[in-house]
Parts: sequence; C-alpha cells; structure tokens
Amino acid sequence: MKKLITALALASLIAGCGARVKLSPKEGAQMPMKAEAAPRPATVDELVTPSTQAQPKRSDEQLKRSEQRRDDKFDLPPQG
Repeated sequence: MKKLITALALASLIAGCGARVKLSPKEGAQMPMKAEAAPRPATVDELVTPSTQAQPKRSDEQLKRSEQRRDDKFDLPPQG
C-alpha cells in the first residue's frame, strides 16, 4: 500500500511538470530592449526559441566500415 501511494504521488508530481503557460515578464519588469539593427523588438517566443546554431542538426549516419585516421598535426603530447 505504501508503494502504491508513493507511486501515485510521484506520478502526480511528474504530471505537473508538463504544464505550460504563456511567458511574460515579471510584474514591474520590462522586456529586453530591441537590438540596434533590428527592425522591431523580439517577441517572447523568439527569445526562447534556440537558433539553428545553438541547436544543430544531428547526424545519424553510422560508420559502415573502419577507416584509418588521417594524421593530425595538432595532436601533440602534453608539454612538461
């Protein structure tokens, strides 16, 4: 019985993590100023959406066969 109550409590806590509300600045705070070169201030959604550079595409290509590595002239042993 104790395990069931614990599991239900944990499930309800996890279910509450998925709640979404529209983002807005805290009361008394303002949105960030617009960039000097920008034609208009950025919206909340634009501010929280990562750029493609911050979220690169994933390469799922697997190695088909082993290949010999090329020499790396910058792969030097540590000094000291």
